[in-house]
Amino acid sequence: MFAVIKTGGKQYIVVPDQRIKIEKLEGEVGKKVSFDRVLLLADERKVQIGKPDISEVKVEGEIIRQARDRKKLIFTYHSKARVRKTKGHRQYFTEVKITNIK
Repeated sequence: MFAVIKTGGKQYIVVPDQRIKIEKLEGEVGKKVSFDRVLLLADERKVQIGKPDISEVKVEGEIIRQARDRKKLIFTYHSKARVRKTKGHRQYFTEVKITNIK
């Protein structure tokens, strides 16, 4: 069984006991979270597609860690103007373990 959820403006394919990195959610480590925006639910026998969501299905998870990702470098360069700029960015994320799809 798997589901497609939408959180943080992105869509994720999830299965039970999977760990995913998503956009930062509020909450401490160990706190339970639920995702109400389920776009698709599939098992061996049937597939349910939401229009746009499936209202009776929820995906539950547990926050494993709150952290920041590795640094991404942004480099801009203009060849004839002698302009070179380097910036760095570290995005916050939440790692969630999917516990149940109901």
